[in-house]
Amino acid sequence: MRLWVNGGLRDVEDARVSVLDHGMTVGDGIFETVKAVRGRPFALTLHLERLTRSAHGLGLPEPDHDEIRHACAAVLDANPMPLGRLRITYTGGLSPLGSDRGTAGPTLVVALGATAERPDTTAAVTVPWTRNERGALAGLKTTSYAENVVALARAHEQGASEALFANTVGQLCEGTGSNVFVVLDGEIHTPPLASGCLAGITRALAAEWTGARETDLPMDVLHRAQEVFLTSTLRDVQAVVRIDGRESGTAPGPVTAKAMRIFRERAAADPDPR
Repeated sequence: MRLWVNGGLRDVEDARVSVLDHGMTVGDGIFETVKAVRGRPFALTLHLERLTRSAHGLGLPEPDHDEIRHACAAVLDANPMPLGRLRITYTGGLSPLGSDRGTAGPTLVVALGATAERPDTTAAVTVPWTRNERGALAGLKTTSYAENVVALARAHEQGASEALFANTVGQLCEGTGSNVFVVLDGEIHTPPLASGCLAGITRALAAEWTGARETDLPMDVLHRAQEVFLTSTLRDVQAVVRIDGRESGTAPGPVTAKAMRIFRERAAADPDPR
């Protein structure tokens, strides 16, 4: 395995970042996960645009898209595989201990790992912790991911692959690494960005391609909806068959199945949608 670290390819044994990197000491960093099919990244332009929005939100220097595209191409070329998880990480760089940033400039790492196709259905649980829709990091894809680690561990303990959060006012928000959609009376709804959820790339494409509506939703909608599905870079569109141990009927239901088909066809037709 070869990775890109600060300007060049490195063997995995030599791919090192300082222990004083601000991403390591205080989680001062952002990242993107990009699906790569047979060496070709999907929706890279949209991911780079979101990386830049996250950088602005965190106060990091603007990422150089040309450099990152070059790094992604080099890593993909060096590590051929049928389906990969391409990870772009961009941090505050070498800094003193504490919250203040140093002056050395940002760190850029691009790595690739093999992955497998996700099944069409999965299970999810709700968790007692909330997303803060008014917090400084709301809507940013940062490396401060510990609360997702804790929530996902809870999901795995209960035989599920995802944990779903409410926000501070009790509305449905998102999963640890996914966005959530529900089907009510045949119409598809998803929480608005104001709920505090991440502006998922797959979320935006799925909403556009299926006509889903942004709607404030209470948490109990998960148990009232005719169908529930998740979206993410590696899930694409994935039906939820069980929530908190309760079966949600036959999944994927007809609306979800149609959304899965539409997404698959549109994504295959245009690997870099705008």
